[in-house]
Amino acid sequence: MSQLQDSLVELIRRTSAEIPDDVHQAILTSLNNEKQGTIAENAMKIIDQNIALAKNKSQPICQDTGSILFYVDCPVGFDQITFAQTAREAVKLATKKGYLRQNSVDSLTGKNDGTNCGPGAPSFHFHQHRSDEVSVKLALKGGGCENVGAQYSLPIEKMQANRDLDGCRKVILDAVLQAQGKGCGPGILGVCIGGDRATGYEMSKTQFLRLIPDRNPVPELDALEQDILKTANELGIGPMGFGGKTTLLGVKICAANRLPASFFVSISYMCWAFRRQGVTLNAAGEIGKWLY
Repeated sequence: MSQLQDSLVELIRRTSAEIPDDVHQAILTSLNNEKQGTIAENAMKIIDQNIALAKNKSQPICQDTGSILFYVDCPVGFDQITFAQTAREAVKLATKKGYLRQNSVDSLTGKNDGTNCGPGAPSFHFHQHRSDEVSVKLALKGGGCENVGAQYSLPIEKMQANRDLDGCRKVILDAVLQAQGKGCGPGILGVCIGGDRATGYEMSKTQFLRLIPDRNPVPELDALEQDILKTANELGIGPMGFGGKTTLLGVKICAANRLPASFFVSISYMCWAFRRQGVTLNAAGEIGKWLY
């Protein structure tokens, strides 16, 4: 087994079994905010116990180990083909070791070959930069939270949602309301305002690579993030839809240019089992540092 493959297997293991510190801290803060003796507090306690058991046993945080999304920042000339081939082998080995569930099926036949590999699986997003550093970020996104993602095309007359930030606010909150605890809340929203239907969703998922406590450098988007987080947590949906103060752990929003004829708002939802990790790699494929 190559050093790169070994490093990627360890990245997969840790992503699947260990929740990032920033997410865990947000969960603990939410646990402390819930009223004692409520179903919401109990749900958050079970979530925290789940996190501890998964880490101690080095087993998946959730039985749905999700879509496997690699985000690779690499220098010009980096061999993307070899990396993708090696990553697929790492996914197969991680599946064999039990770090990933046999979780990817043929969409036409329903057949599961047990490898987690096939057309579009895993998914790779390569981005070249002029630095010599190679960084690999991995997100494992479960099907339940993927199911409650939504895309809106503004304006929407019945919602009085126009092509402005207030209209964006209305549809984002509508997506939270429609989820109603499905998707294993409390959740985190990744949102893209603009783009086309494909790039909007793609960019919305890159927002999950941000840290929970970070602040948006664009003042208008920062204000929108904070407003939606506060408002959503006042809806009373709560953890797993049981009621309470914690409906969302975070809201992350970006914007992309759009065509004048279109105004899409693409909303990706991540469950509390927010599996996201990353590493830097040296020339030999060895892990230099962990990014989260």
